[in-house]
Order: sequence, then C-alpha cells, then structure tokens
Amino acid sequence: MSDERVAVAVDDIWPEDTDEDEGVVVNWFVREGASVEEGDTLCEIQVEKVSVDVLAPASGELVEVVRGEDSEFGRGDTLAWIRSE
Repeated sequence: MSDERVAVAVDDIWPEDTDEDEGVVVNWFVREGASVEEGDTLCEIQVEKVSVDVLAPASGELVEVVRGEDSEFGRGDTLAWIRSE
C-alpha cells in the first residue's frame, strides 16, 4: 500500500436540482481501518430531501473519517481519506 491519500469528497455527486450548499452524513457503512475497493459504498449523505450514496474513489484503506454520522458538511468538503493501494 502506498502513502498516497485520496479524498472522499462530494462535489461530483452533489444533487444538481438543489440550491442548498450543505448536507448531513446519514450513515457510514465502512469504519476506519477497513479495506475498500473502488466503487464500494462508503456512506449515505442527505442534501435537502435527497439521499445519495458516496462511493470509494479508490481502492485501499479508509484511514480517516473526517465527518461522522449526523455531521454537517458543505459543498467541497472532504468526508474521509483513503490510503490508496
């Protein structure tokens, strides 16, 4: 495993039909220290009344969850970090 860290961000999946700039992390399906494959569902977020799954942008280890369950975040924030393979 390399030391390169990849941000888990929400910019690319932000619902297009909303003017809202904040959301809430509803549920984490993967815990820190777990191995993930690119495309795995990591967590569920909610923006206004739209729920969206956040997928792993890379394979590796989920090394840090920055925004836990029930945490608010803004557009462009990082939710977690993955140490890529």
